[in-house]
Amino acid sequence: MRAVIATEPGGPEVLTVAELPDPEAGPGEVVLDVAAAGLNRADLLQRMGFYPPPPGASDVMGMECSGTVAAVGPDVEGWAVGDRACALLAGGGYATKVAVPAGQLMPVPEGVDLVTAAALPEVACTVWSNVFMVAGLQPGEAFLVHGGAGGIGTMAIQLASELGAKVFTTGGTAEKLAACAALGADVTINYRDEDFVEVVRKVTDGRGVDVILDNMGAKYLGRNVEALATEGRLVIIGMQGGTKAELDINALLRKRGAIIATTLRSRPTAEKSAICASVVEHVWPLVAEGLVQPVVHGTMPLAEARAAHALMESGDHMGKILLTT
Repeated sequence: MRAVIATEPGGPEVLTVAELPDPEAGPGEVVLDVAAAGLNRADLLQRMGFYPPPPGASDVMGMECSGTVAAVGPDVEGWAVGDRACALLAGGGYATKVAVPAGQLMPVPEGVDLVTAAALPEVACTVWSNVFMVAGLQPGEAFLVHGGAGGIGTMAIQLASELGAKVFTTGGTAEKLAACAALGADVTINYRDEDFVEVVRKVTDGRGVDVILDNMGAKYLGRNVEALATEGRLVIIGMQGGTKAELDINALLRKRGAIIATTLRSRPTAEKSAICASVVEHVWPLVAEGLVQPVVHGTMPLAEARAAHALMESGDHMGKILLTT
């Protein structure tokens, strides 16, 4: 099979396409002929040497893909050669073939083409598990997602809005914020010239937001706590703004707030399978009805992985970037 590998830790220039042995379907696994793979921020960290795959996972980058079932291993039920699917991966997506635990395989939602389906698994599973399964966002509550124009953000805005929350989001340009509003964001905040804490306080009459989904980490920790409502929940899923920060515990105590830090990639297969099943049950019907849509910036062939990574690092994209085989 062809696969994108990093020859050493570094910038996009270290990526190259190599020939690797085809994966085989072990017990409980399915092999996909990959149609497309989605890019994620974690891929950039892995390329730079900061985010190695979990033990036993492929060294090839790529945490989500779509494709056609090419082989079914022992102890697999419900999948057959030729079925179309998309998959949540611990690694291996930037390739023409990948082995996947069957529980992390999901049918392509009705109305979504096979390539576009690669834009769904990571964002849908991340948003559904963190915002709804963990933080328990309820209809009528206020929700803030940072970086609303990214892959996670575009999914979070749509799901939270469709399920009845008041949605706040941050972004860096008027164009991106307009796109967020079109997806269902009620309040858009330009982080370059507005303080999201002040905007949240003003719009909510000082109450704050009930749930925050944060990919910045250290940089926003204190301000996120300030923006929380009483009994608010802050879910941290990234560290683009650093890993270490001081926390005013008294401020958190006064709000009876909760800070939850989660990752999806390193969870046991059984947990990821449960999340995938919940996504198929709750999110896929919304996608099939066109109420929630995958947002794709564009597609590039596998051989242009360097350019795709450079585009993601630039921040000049909206939604998902896909690599096609």
